Amino acid sequence: MGRSGYVDDCDGLELWRGAVDSALRGKRGQAFLRELVTALDALPNKRLISGELVCEGECCALGAVALKRGKDVAGVDTYDRDELSDVFGIAPAMAAEIMWVNDERRTLSPEERFEAVRKWAAENIRLTPEEIVDAQ
Repeated sequence: MGRSGYVDDCDGLELWRGAVDSALRGKRGQAFLRELVTALDALPNKRLISGELVCEGECCALGAVALKRGKDVAGVDTYDRDELSDVFGIAPAMAAEIMWVNDERRTLSPEERFEAVRKWAAENIRLTPEEIVDAQ
């Protein structure tokens, strides 16, 4: 089991996926996804580590937001999605999902992981009605 807390054998998967989807679609989740993409784009080295928030100047997806915010996350338990949700102001289901999206790409290089996570985050951002009109 990784930082996300996800396991292969779980009861209530439909309820959990509903919680994740709700967290991603909600106002707070959408604001965080936008901040996440901005934080990823601001990284000088387009690469993401797994298993840690920030380590020796490198970071995971959530760590990128911590760096952007100037937040010291040295004492944060990266395996505690409830603590992470408090630190980042997001739902525990969203914290777990972001950790899973980041960490479960074990076969990818840090650069490939960056591209995959950024793509996932961007694909989950929903345009506001104003943005739809502006795009036309």
